Amino acid sequence: MASKKAILVLEGGAFFIGQSIGFDGEAQGEIVFNTSMSGYQEILTDPSYKGQIVTMTYPLIGNYGCNLEDVESLHPWVEGFVIKELASLPSNWRKEESLSDYLKRNKIVGIQGIDTRKLTKIIRTGGAQRALISTKNHDIKALIRRVKKTPSIVGLDLVKEVTTSKAYRWREGIYNWSKGYSAKKRFKYFVVAYDFGIKRNILRNLVSNNVDVLVVPAQTSWKEIMKMKPDGVLLSNGPGDPAPVDYAIDNIQNLIGKIPIFGICLGHQLLGLALGGKTFKLKFGHRGANHPVKNLETGSIEITCQNHGFAVDIDSLEGLAKLTHLNLNDMTSEGLSLKDKFLYSVQYHPESSPGPRDSRYLFQDFIHMMEDFRGK
Repeated sequence: MASKKAILVLEGGAFFIGQSIGFDGEAQGEIVFNTSMSGYQEILTDPSYKGQIVTMTYPLIGNYGCNLEDVESLHPWVEGFVIKELASLPSNWRKEESLSDYLKRNKIVGIQGIDTRKLTKIIRTGGAQRALISTKNHDIKALIRRVKKTPSIVGLDLVKEVTTSKAYRWREGIYNWSKGYSAKKRFKYFVVAYDFGIKRNILRNLVSNNVDVLVVPAQTSWKEIMKMKPDGVLLSNGPGDPAPVDYAIDNIQNLIGKIPIFGICLGHQLLGLALGGKTFKLKFGHRGANHPVKNLETGSIEITCQNHGFAVDIDSLEGLAKLTHLNLNDMTSEGLSLKDKFLYSVQYHPESSPGPRDSRYLFQDFIHMMEDFRGK
């Protein structure tokens, strides 16, 4: 059966004609690229991609299919999905359905058969921009006019669209290939995790480090958090621009110094703003599982998993916090700390999934920080 025609247009006027691999319809959002070779299902279900159309730079995607275990949230959050070629015969002992069927079932519009190298070069040169994928309308000029009217991701509070509506307990640990996900019942620590778009593997890593985790909505007040008497607070990853998430910034400001705080990705940016720093939009962002980061305290180099389009301005935090990690591709901030206030954060994803496990020590550092706070 012949695949249905699909068209991708960018606000700058570029367009690509390919074939539909997902839901029949249209998708709009900021187009970005991810350099990971695998992990597409984790990428699709990462809430940090809300508002974005994701392009995979690796040429063959979908070769091991999809399953119900390798997800980072309840469902995919990407607005659209762009690849060079869809694997025609996916095969893996854990496969439950093809990538195409997964996209269709979750109503994600996708396109294949385009030059993703050219598309990535356009994004790298001109920056991330608004885009639209359509399988229904093939009038390129009309689509370009429409995409120019799409709201910019700058200034939007996307956290409200991905956060949980009510608090819940998480008891599932990290994956064991022979047993699946483990479940724990006894814990040594209690942590409240702000859900700004949290990934499940963050929660799994906490549980595997003897942490009882309560996930709460992004708008939960700091006073409510303190009444729970947790050992620590985790600020999760999430989508979009941190600046408009003012309610979170205010709550973090009131928690600083009162309780140990660990921030990841958007949580890092929000902590930076709460400390008095500034953030800015990167030209095309960092997305992939192979980004080198230097730990300035140990001198070691970590290969990291990343997904963000904004960054903390290093200079704006001078005298306010210590820079702990540095991105070796563009020298942007990848971590900060204030030991006397019992807080630290990183811009990248130590939970991996997908990606290397070089940075999982950070969860143990969180444990040590909570122990030190107990004993102060």
